[in-house]
Amino acid sequence: MADKIKFALALLLLVVGVAGFYLLGEQAMIIRVLAVLAGVAASAALAWQTEPGREFFSFAKESTAEAKKVVWPTRKETLQTTGLVFAFMVIMAIFLWVTDKSIEWALYDLILQWRKS
Repeated sequence: MADKIKFALALLLLVVGVAGFYLLGEQAMIIRVLAVLAGVAASAALAWQTEPGREFFSFAKESTAEAKKVVWPTRKETLQTTGLVFAFMVIMAIFLWVTDKSIEWALYDLILQWRKS
C-alpha cells in the first residue's frame, strides 16, 4: 500500500511541475522550464523509492545495455538492401500495371464491346 501512495505522490509531483510551467507564465522561460524539471526530478526520485519504480529503472538500464549491443549494417549493406527494395518495387509496379491493363482489356474490350454488338 505504501508503494501505491508513493507512486500517487510521484504522479502528483509531476503534475505540479507541469502546472508550474503554466502558472508561472509571466516569469522568464528558464524559471518555467526549471519548474518542470524540478517536478520531473522530484517525481522520479520518489518513484524510484517504490518497488515498481526500482523494477522500471532496472529494466531501463538493461534495455540501454541491450541497445548498445545492436550491430548496425555497414554502408555497403544498407545500399544493397535499399537497391533490392527499389528493384522489387519496380518489378511489383510493372506486374500490377500489366495485371490492371489485362483486367481492363478483358472487361472493357471483350465483355462490354461484346454486349454492345
